[in-house]
Amino acid sequence: MRISAQVAFAWADFRITLTGKPRRKGRGQTPQAGTDSESQGFAGRELLREAVARLRDGRWLAVVAALAVLAGAIAIAGRIASGQAADNLRDTALAALPLAAGTLTGEIEKQRLVPLVLARDDAVRGALRRAGKMQEAALNDKLKAIAGDASASAIYVIDTAGIAISASNAGEPTSFVGIDYNFRHYFQEAMAKGAASQYGLGTISGRPGLYLSSRVDDNGKPLGVAVLKVELDGVEANWRSSGFLVFVTDERGVVLATSQPDWRFRALAPLSAEDVAAAHEQLQLADAAFEPLPFRRGAGDGLATIDNAGKPRQFVEVVQDLPGAVPGWRLWLLTPADAALSSAANTARLTTLLGLLLLGLIAYVLTRRRRTRRLRQEALARMNAELESRVSTRTAELTRSNTALAGEIAERENAEAKVRRLRDDLAQANRLSILGQIAAGVAHEINQPVAAIRTYAENAGRFLDSGKTGSASGNLTSIVSMTERIGAITGTLRTFARRPGVAASPLPVREAIDGALSLLSGRIRDSGVTIVRPRGNASPVVMASRIRLEQILVNLLQNALDAMKDQPDPRIEIELAERDDRVLISVRDNGPGLGPEAAGNLFMPFQTTKEKGLGLGLVISQEIVQELGGTLRLDPGNGSGASFTIDLRRIE
Repeated sequence: MRISAQVAFAWADFRITLTGKPRRKGRGQTPQAGTDSESQGFAGRELLREAVARLRDGRWLAVVAALAVLAGAIAIAGRIASGQAADNLRDTALAALPLAAGTLTGEIEKQRLVPLVLARDDAVRGALRRAGKMQEAALNDKLKAIAGDASASAIYVIDTAGIAISASNAGEPTSFVGIDYNFRHYFQEAMAKGAASQYGLGTISGRPGLYLSSRVDDNGKPLGVAVLKVELDGVEANWRSSGFLVFVTDERGVVLATSQPDWRFRALAPLSAEDVAAAHEQLQLADAAFEPLPFRRGAGDGLATIDNAGKPRQFVEVVQDLPGAVPGWRLWLLTPADAALSSAANTARLTTLLGLLLLGLIAYVLTRRRRTRRLRQEALARMNAELESRVSTRTAELTRSNTALAGEIAERENAEAKVRRLRDDLAQANRLSILGQIAAGVAHEINQPVAAIRTYAENAGRFLDSGKTGSASGNLTSIVSMTERIGAITGTLRTFARRPGVAASPLPVREAIDGALSLLSGRIRDSGVTIVRPRGNASPVVMASRIRLEQILVNLLQNALDAMKDQPDPRIEIELAERDDRVLISVRDNGPGLGPEAAGNLFMPFQTTKEKGLGLGLVISQEIVQELGGTLRLDPGNGSGASFTIDLRRIE
């Protein structure tokens, strides 16, 4: 009754506030002047009766409705927050998925190269030709060294009958030598298709691993198979350290590599008898039951539940196929979600509750404060004025920010323009440096026609004195020819020294090659180097600047000439090839070549093997090629000398 009375008085006070009528004064208070205390008391009692009647009719219904709305809002907020938390976890998992996949595929691709290389090794072929006739101690040692360098579990060579004739673990108690592997899928498939892979248990070690095999051929005739076994312990350890639950399944859903060791060789779902038999044969697991994992996938919400000792735990799952690693493999990455979902839901519920309570309080306060229309209009005017002030302030801030941003953009554009100018100046300086280096040869080229012109001129004078005008005319014609030759040489120099335009144009590649050889003709003749030009007469067309392409070729030719100094029988080959829509220009010499350290730092500025070199020629050449939409690379070494290839897009 006490609470009901308090509510009734509160309602009466609210009604009086809305109607503008004063409440009845309490004991000890004096009525205002000009009012009737009796009439005020009567009005208050009437309002009190009306308030009590209304509370009796609809109070509990309103309370129940308010509580229902509050509970519904809290529940909805919890679900929304849980969904957002799951989406955030999924984004995190998707970001980590390429790294987890790259760890596995990178290890497999690295190891996959070993059997491919061994299949082309002469020692392996020789051993297979002599299979069964002698012990291959040298090959065993070689395979052991390669296995150590590649971090492979084992490497071995099998003949056509399926017998291992050499292995990296030869001489050990677990040696593979003499073991029959004819039943293995990786042997049968490699013999049939050239290469194969198989995940399974080792017949001797009993440890799981991935077998990668490649057929060894001799002029089209199969000699045997080179096999590498890699155990994915390092990959699984890396997955465990990431904090995620990661595993790989085959096409039947059987778990292979996993960060949870007790999940290995279990299945995502119960397997049929046919699938069990196929898995036994493929994985070489005769006794495996392939029990289902304690793993339940959600109905399209991306959540999975794992039963852990009777306690279900939720995870966010993401999946990626791995066709590049092994066909049929899929990578699963699970992120623990219980803590994040519960925390997000509880935080959202509490926030919603506090927000609704705050809204209720605000509504009550606003209701109490709305006494008259004039006060409401004044409050609205004040709010509008404040809003306009904030908009003006924010507009001024945005204007200042936009002005500053425009200044930064202009400053960055100026900086980029300066960088482009500096790069062009550096390329021009490089061309002028090249001209300085070949100036002596060009002077020698010009001296010969100048001396010939003088001789022809003197003879022409004598012929004219003796009346032999025909002979004099012939000498004058020769002089004209010599001046044209001098003009061609100086024209090439002027063209090469000129700063190139920005736009490229269709250019036959042979024209640039002929121009570069013309610039270096004197030095080439004096050095005694044999130049082998591209075979045939075809000249593919690329989109490039002739001056820039000549500069790259002159850089490569000069480097080759420098490398073959004091070399016996020096020789430079220029090759021109077309592959699909690409044009390949190769410059190859038979000099001493480049060491691994020099090759690794080849395109770094100020890295050079010359005594007086600056180490900028190849850097500038590479930037020019990239501007033309191509690449400049050092070809892998296949003997003595060095080979560089310019790769440009061919145009029709």
